[in-house]
Amino acid sequence: MNTNSEHQCDVLVIGSGAAGLSLALRVAPHGKVIVLSKGPRNEGSTYYAQGGIAAVFDEEDSVESHIDDTLIAGAGICEKDAVSFITENAKECVQWLIDGGVPFDLDESDKSEHPRHHLTREGGHSHRRILHAADATGMAMQTNLQDNVNNHPNIHFLERYNALDLITEDRIGGDAKKVVGAYIWNRNQEHVESVRAKFVVLATGGASKVYQYTSNPDVSSGDGIAMAWRSGCRVANLEFNQFHPTCLFHPEARNFLLTEALRGEGAYLKRPDGSRFMPDFDERGELAPRDIVARAIDYEMKRLGADCMYLDISHKPADFIEKHFPTINMRLLDLGIDMTKEPIPIVPAAHYTCGGVMVNQQGQTDLANLYAVGEVTYTGLHGANRLASNSLLECVVYAWSAAKDIIANLDKVDLPPDLPYWDESQVTNSDEEVILQHNWHELRLFMWDYMGIVRTDKRLERALRRIQLLQQETHEYYSHFRVSNNLLELRNLLQVAELMVRCAMARKESRGLHYTLDYPEQLENSGPTILEPEKFRTSNPLF
Repeated sequence: MNTNSEHQCDVLVIGSGAAGLSLALRVAPHGKVIVLSKGPRNEGSTYYAQGGIAAVFDEEDSVESHIDDTLIAGAGICEKDAVSFITENAKECVQWLIDGGVPFDLDESDKSEHPRHHLTREGGHSHRRILHAADATGMAMQTNLQDNVNNHPNIHFLERYNALDLITEDRIGGDAKKVVGAYIWNRNQEHVESVRAKFVVLATGGASKVYQYTSNPDVSSGDGIAMAWRSGCRVANLEFNQFHPTCLFHPEARNFLLTEALRGEGAYLKRPDGSRFMPDFDERGELAPRDIVARAIDYEMKRLGADCMYLDISHKPADFIEKHFPTINMRLLDLGIDMTKEPIPIVPAAHYTCGGVMVNQQGQTDLANLYAVGEVTYTGLHGANRLASNSLLECVVYAWSAAKDIIANLDKVDLPPDLPYWDESQVTNSDEEVILQHNWHELRLFMWDYMGIVRTDKRLERALRRIQLLQQETHEYYSHFRVSNNLLELRNLLQVAELMVRCAMARKESRGLHYTLDYPEQLENSGPTILEPEKFRTSNPLF
């Protein structure tokens, strides 16, 4: 049957994290905004971000120092213009969050009428420049932004809706390079609807759910990257998947992240026998960039045949730990671990997608009227490795920049005419969801084994062959059955997994987060890995 449910707005924002909500709030005074949320509106990576947001607020710090730290962490392939753009606008955009009510911690030693914000330090930073709300910064930001969005009459939330695909103007007799809306799947009523909009913004986050072990929530399935690619957008640097070094190793807390700020405040990484190992790998010890720390932990686990390593801050006073890390402390106590007295078992886990959809400094993609902000993008900021707490910063700076550009063009773009209905007349309800589950588990397992912290050409070739087989099965399934959440996410993850592997196969060196035993050295001249859809249309019949 055909659906006849159509929504319309000036700006459709797909995603409800820091990037999407910040942009929605900035645009809303000028037009009607619809925000699409795949699950509950707070179920995204922003909510679970612990550490904080980086910006220069200390007089002894400088934007130049923030730039240098970012470039060093990015292992030589950050785009300096993008790094400068984001760091130079960081303070103003973070101040916008403060003015909006985000409760960043204040420095209790400052007894003045207007005390400074407390700043912490994380790996790769040469100064204290991380604003935070205890150890639950993302939760504080998400809650505040949501409250502000909920109170805005021009913003309408569609909760429990999956974005299915972008709609380009050639569907109604126009330009294939211009976006006019999107098909969306109503998870509440299980049917497809459409949204026509002057502008569409992808703010869907990353794709770490492609891995067996991840710190991310279940919604991080690469939807925006896959949709943009299918519609004709270039992607870049998807070989650079950041593995957070310290996720809790516990059967009852699969995705629980232990913030970098623990190491910033003096926690040590230890072997099971209690000895420190990071000084053996890097003179910066526990404050080395994340790729170095993650590889060191992985190496020690494999060398010793250990299930995990340990993070130990118990040498600090108990009241210091309880004050600075109340959320983590309470969660660990619930699991029977007292971090004030004992080390915490940890393993690395997939955490952040450093590459994504290519955008300019206004968040514009390769398609007219399509913008992208946040983890879904490649801006040039992160290079081969992301500096801690630059991710939330990238979200709010590009939300500001993209919103500014959209507002300037709102009156120059007409609302598209009615869009074609989604045709479900040739499909039936599935009676074989078990196929999706099997394919899902297989994908995540071999991506962890073959496209994980350490790679080889053979591992990547094996991964690509398996991805292509699963793509074929999933394409047949998609052609014959009505859509479901698992089907849409698996389809997108398979597409992004292919792009990740192809990017990794193209990089014949080890740099930052991409480490391959076949090419252990860095090339003298290197840059981003860019994939162009047009080159794949003839070679991949499932495109």
